[in-house]
Amino acid sequence: MLTSHKRTTMTAIACAALLALAACDNGAPEQTAGQKVDAAINTMEQKADAVGAEVKQGVETAKEGAQNAIDSASDTARDAAITTQINADLARDPELSALKIDVDTTDGKVVLKGSAPSDAARERAAAKALAVAGVTAVDNQLRVGS
Repeated sequence: MLTSHKRTTMTAIACAALLALAACDNGAPEQTAGQKVDAAINTMEQKADAVGAEVKQGVETAKEGAQNAIDSASDTARDAAITTQINADLARDPELSALKIDVDTTDGKVVLKGSAPSDAARERAAAKALAVAGVTAVDNQLRVGS
């Protein structure tokens, strides 16, 4: 629905268009002044509706982009929290605390790299990682030995 101000503006534009049309006779069938004004107003309303639809689409696209950015930031924070928790759990283990174990988390999937002193310690590291909330999989790439 058009506001009174927009309708007044469009009427003024339509009148200007009408005067311009009246000034140049292109051999088209004669229309009354009222028909010309109505046609001009109709054209302006259609253009206003089209612009409104484009603005609405732009707003929807912006909303989707913002939501994707929020989701991405949330996923990154969740992965960082998982990595921090696993590192803390590994540091509390007497066999694993002195070892260099790299923990990388992406979308809940954890990759363990480095070394473990024994097969049991290697498996314990993977179990500790899998026990952390939010972990969906563990890729245990730990080598046994120094």
